[in-house]
Amino acid sequence: MPTIRALYCSFTLVAVLSGGLAGVADATPATTQATCSQADLPLPDPACTPGALNPDVTQSTIGSTICVSGWTATIRPSTSYTNKLKTQGIADYGYSDTSLSDYEEDHFLPLELGGAPKDPKNLWPEPHSGSENSYSKDSVENAVKKAVCANRATLAAAQHAMLTDWTTAESVLGIG
Repeated sequence: MPTIRALYCSFTLVAVLSGGLAGVADATPATTQATCSQADLPLPDPACTPGALNPDVTQSTIGSTICVSGWTATIRPSTSYTNKLKTQGIADYGYSDTSLSDYEEDHFLPLELGGAPKDPKNLWPEPHSGSENSYSKDSVENAVKKAVCANRATLAAAQHAMLTDWTTAESVLGIG
């Protein structure tokens, strides 16, 4: 005849394997609510992703930083770093599609305009699924950088325009 202790252990094991005991805290993590809004898409939520500056890039250093071909490759963070942020960002933004390949972990203030490479305040999961937003943003970034490097716009004005609304940056700067 089994002891009370053996019966209790068996009962507990069966209860745990079948989903837990009533009144006992479940160890399964609760579903996280989105902490960032999608309301501003194609822009990120400014409360979650306000952008951040790279202190090495200033108006006086653009000739040795952003205006040097290939410079951004020297500061771009690895995908092992950005994929962790992308996974968290997808949850933070409450995206129902959780496939990493459907997002670019994008620098809100682009590296080519002096954005901080690793600051989470400057990185967000920009959706590409069903839109050309990220691709048109890339062309705006290139045009704005070209204007800064040609002295047709100041770095500060370009950064402000991109952080305010990249979709209007070219017209605001008078370059588009």
